[in-house]
Amino acid sequence: MFARRLVLAGVVVGACLHGAPVAGAGPAADAVPARTAFSVRTPLGGWGTGTENQPRAALSLAKLYLADYAVRHGDGSPADLAAAERAIRRSDDAAADTLGARYPQAVAATAAEFGLAQTGGGYWGTATTSTADVATFLLAKETCDPDSPILLWMATAAPVAADGTAQDWGTADVPGVIGTKWAWSDTGIAEVASASFGPGFVVVAHTTGSTGEHTADVFAGVAAAMADTVLPG
Repeated sequence: MFARRLVLAGVVVGACLHGAPVAGAGPAADAVPARTAFSVRTPLGGWGTGTENQPRAALSLAKLYLADYAVRHGDGSPADLAAAERAIRRSDDAAADTLGARYPQAVAATAAEFGLAQTGGGYWGTATTSTADVATFLLAKETCDPDSPILLWMATAAPVAADGTAQDWGTADVPGVIGTKWAWSDTGIAEVASASFGPGFVVVAHTTGSTGEHTADVFAGVAAAMADTVLPG
């Protein structure tokens, strides 16, 4: 099983990451429709589609960068922590706006700290990122900062977001997943994204399309990663 194989890979390395793991993509990457960028990472390496380094709208995945900055570099106030929790667990835009007003440098600073070359922007709502960057960030959190409240909030996400959107699709459905952050566009072209972590692995996807198409493409990515990647077990 995909999740078991990634767990075995994750157990091998306990040291903190100091750079992004090497990712690869083989012929099976063609199985993932072009509408979706997909990345999987473990401490031993990773796999992604040819578009995994393509900057796309970060949508609410930018809240991961914003909340992490506020938690670690903010003033430590209860108000900041409460807003960060709402931004992750309920994908609350108002809470993110509050943090963004206090820490307008958060996305850029987090990108610089974690070496996220395809991530940029000031206001979180117009930031860009890639699935590879989100995966690199989350793997670093899981490996280097496993007690981060960001991971806890992803693991205890509300079933329904602040705007009424169900949070039960995409990478959250991959076996072994512990926590997830979902993202979607409110206007314009339909775009959805999700990012999940489990024991020793991270899976991230971004789709120009519906949540149903996104979930289908996630599992196409899982199957492709299994076909192209040789992992212990």
